[in-house]
Amino acid sequence: MAAILSVSGSPSATSRTARLLRHLDDRLRRQGHDVIPLDVRTLPADALLGADFRHPAIVEATAQFERADGIVVGTPVYKAAYSGLLKSLLDLLPQYALAGKTVLPLATGGSTAHVLAIDYALRPVLSSMGAAHIVPGWFTLDKEIAIGEDGTPVIAPSAAEALAQVTDQFSAALGSRTAPLAGRTATLAATPA
Repeated sequence: MAAILSVSGSPSATSRTARLLRHLDDRLRRQGHDVIPLDVRTLPADALLGADFRHPAIVEATAQFERADGIVVGTPVYKAAYSGLLKSLLDLLPQYALAGKTVLPLATGGSTAHVLAIDYALRPVLSSMGAAHIVPGWFTLDKEIAIGEDGTPVIAPSAAEALAQVTDQFSAALGSRTAPLAGRTATLAATPA
């Protein structure tokens, strides 16, 4: 199916945002997609803060964005905006790093007061980076994400249902975009040079 880059913009090693993304990654894999997780916090801080475009880890992250058909972007909301860590990575990507990509924006936070952060803070930057299609995103309250005894995320039923719907919409959007590309690639491969 499609290659998906699942990006967590949380600075925390015990992030609810990252756990939520890994939960959705599993759903997307079950639908036949190839999902690659990227936790921005694992990239070198000196490269991110020093805007070192040539650092091997930044070069590889940029290549991961380029290879992906779809991008899931998850962030905790701080002060009504996406995380500074996510911003530092997005600032290092080429201006149109999302050109031709289908994007699913997700956010987590402690209060519904931040629910509009997806539409007023995150969506505009994703659009300015050339995203071909930004599907409806979803905001999940921190209290709706718990950790089971086995370490797997446990999502509150109402949030899990909504997340399943937006994930399935994203998957369907990817399917409709990658099918014509696959046909075009086959045609190009069969065309004599």
